[in-house]
Amino acid sequence: MERKHIYIAYTGGTIGMQKSDHGYIPVAGFMQKQLESMPEFQRPEMPKFTIHEYAPLIDSSDMSPADWQRIADDIKANYSQYDGFVILHGTDTMAYTASALSFMFENLDKPVIVTGSQIPLAELRSDGQSNLLNALHVAANYPINEVTVFFNNQLIRGNRSTKAHADGFGAFISPNLPPLLEAGINIQLNNVELNKKPEGAFKVHNITPQPIGVITMYPGISPEVIRNTLRQPVNAMILLTFGVGNAPQNPELLAQLKEASDRGVIVINLTQCLSGKVNMGGYATGCALADAGVLSGYDMTPEAALAKLHFLLSQDLPVDTVRSLMQQDLRGELTH
Repeated sequence: MERKHIYIAYTGGTIGMQKSDHGYIPVAGFMQKQLESMPEFQRPEMPKFTIHEYAPLIDSSDMSPADWQRIADDIKANYSQYDGFVILHGTDTMAYTASALSFMFENLDKPVIVTGSQIPLAELRSDGQSNLLNALHVAANYPINEVTVFFNNQLIRGNRSTKAHADGFGAFISPNLPPLLEAGINIQLNNVELNKKPEGAFKVHNITPQPIGVITMYPGISPEVIRNTLRQPVNAMILLTFGVGNAPQNPELLAQLKEASDRGVIVINLTQCLSGKVNMGGYATGCALADAGVLSGYDMTPEAALAKLHFLLSQDLPVDTVRSLMQQDLRGELTH
């Protein structure tokens, strides 16, 4: 059987960095050399791969919607020539990029795996070797045709991922959906179909930067904080609320939200809790938000909600359509 050929988009991140006097730094060409010197990547049972290194390499803290677009366009340009795609990315904003790409790519019929590492590939105890080796192996042999994140022996849906550990190897979790695949001694699949074929043709949607506010509720929050956030030219706001979607029943605060909602600002309610979902019908405080026009984000991660808002607001849709689509499951990002 002919070896599969995987395209690696190396955008930046810790995985390819080199040690310097002032910490780890990205160095052009270093990653390619590193891989060439590692015999396990050249084994006959491994797929062939081609690395495209971005210039300049991007620190993931600097990632923006323009970079999501650049990555999406890169994959679009190379889509027909390869069997699968691995995106090497810094861990800090990996969940945002994976979420955004999941919405930008419609009708994927090839795997797109985002990975990286907490320790550079060149270092002795790097997790980068295992993450990249597994990502390439899984892309070639267990094609799950969606945007996923591979980290610490787990393949998780990209738009369900969130970075939960700043400096541990298990950096990413999928709080509301079990991993799609676990790479233990054996590779175990969890309720997922390999090489699933979509109904339509592959399509890449564009994303443009959108002014979106994000507010974390806290005890005693002043309505002024909400007012000031809504005063800017925001067209959407994510509210991170307590528990199942509760917020203080402050009449002034609720009036601010209602006024914003009435003038077309899309306000999405997400829980601050790591797992579980928003249920605004559970308590009076949640009902009051619903009455003010706030929409439930169910169990979406903040990263997925932000990316989904960017995606929908970039499409010139009527506000009511965006509101309706925000509450529908488009790419496996939410459970009602």
